[in-house]
Amino acid sequence: MTQKTKNTLDPKLLSKYTAMCKATTAIDPALYETYNVKRGLRNPDGSGVLVGLTRIGCVHGYMISENEKVAVPGELIYRGINVKDIAAGCQAEGRMGYEECCYLVLFGTLPDKKQLAQWCDVLDAHRHLPEGLKKTILATPGDDLMNSITRAILGAYVYDSNPDDVSVPNVLRQCIALVAQIPVMAAYAYKAKHHSGKTAPSVRLPRKGHSTAEIFLSLCRADGKFTALEAGLLDLCLILHAEHGGGNNSAFTTRVVTSSHSDTYSSIAAAMLSLKGPRHGGANASVMRQMNEIKAKVKDWTNEGKVADYLRKILAKKAGDGTGLLYGLGHAVYTISDPRTGMLREQARALAKKNNREDELALYEMVERLGPTVFNEKRAKPRGLCVNVDFYSGFVYDMLGISSDLYTPIFAISRMVGWCAHRVEELLNGGPIVRPAFKALNENAPFTPLNQR
Repeated sequence: MTQKTKNTLDPKLLSKYTAMCKATTAIDPALYETYNVKRGLRNPDGSGVLVGLTRIGCVHGYMISENEKVAVPGELIYRGINVKDIAAGCQAEGRMGYEECCYLVLFGTLPDKKQLAQWCDVLDAHRHLPEGLKKTILATPGDDLMNSITRAILGAYVYDSNPDDVSVPNVLRQCIALVAQIPVMAAYAYKAKHHSGKTAPSVRLPRKGHSTAEIFLSLCRADGKFTALEAGLLDLCLILHAEHGGGNNSAFTTRVVTSSHSDTYSSIAAAMLSLKGPRHGGANASVMRQMNEIKAKVKDWTNEGKVADYLRKILAKKAGDGTGLLYGLGHAVYTISDPRTGMLREQARALAKKNNREDELALYEMVERLGPTVFNEKRAKPRGLCVNVDFYSGFVYDMLGISSDLYTPIFAISRMVGWCAHRVEELLNGGPIVRPAFKALNENAPFTPLNQR
């Protein structure tokens, strides 16, 4: 593994610098209201500030009735089609659906049989990485897979004969390659991280005719084997995470960087690093860590009082990671229900029964039920909360035998197509560079010569 650089900054000096930053940067929270600042690009009622238009995805969790925000059951729609219908339709026909989901998100329409076959052939033709990039990924293991995959994406710039051209045909070419290659990049980065030998690990090549889910499982696993049930469950997860509107943090990041006309690889790398955050795509791994702690600390998983008490300790920053957050609880748009959660919960129920882990699932469902009540106990104005897709996705991955350091990369594999669609839409509609305003609070001051300070 990479040798770590030691901190050479004197702790006392670092403490002094920190105190200076706090003293000169702290802003009175009341000023945000005084100047009507939309922090996080949110309105006072929690709804998002309208900054753009999109034809790609719709995240529906509330309606405005008589100028008031009214919560409704959540819906997620890709190009006008409900994601539940997409997933159910593919499952009813007993086939993988992520590839046609990608076609829909990128091109705006569902493919017919001939178009889908052609699209899958296009993805197959772009799965293989340039040999130099492949060798670099395998020879450069990293502790954090999201960083490793991001390096691989930036590395792909070097092997592109026309990397900086932002014309739509060129960007589409790049996007199609990234959609095809990211599961391979992620699998190779994973193999490099967990390889114990002195030389780079040997890896398989992506197999023609395999779906994205099948390719990822076959490349990550030592024996390359997987069951149809496992591939189908992962395929469902990929469908559910493929797109989530232009306002989510990583998609908006894609649009911000795209608006500067930076290259595709830089735009997507920025989205990757946004997704990595524990408030965004990293939440599923945080849920698993928190639930593992609850399982270890609460001896009787059937005792609602004991479980509720431990949730209170987490909220009071006396347990958990000290942030006071119940990971997997709450969403920026959904309050009554996250439409993806129900589908994953049902899959988790079937898998838990098969794997004899129904007691764990019951604990998850108890936390889902108790969490909103405990969260609102001491709040003057109760907040509508539901568990989001991250709450169950990590548990499903764990039952599939997938390592926890792959949870967020799987999210990234799925969301790549959504980012690419938003990049293309931003370029096609020719918007200005994103440039919101910040009000400066400092008073003007004269420059003081050095010998007078």
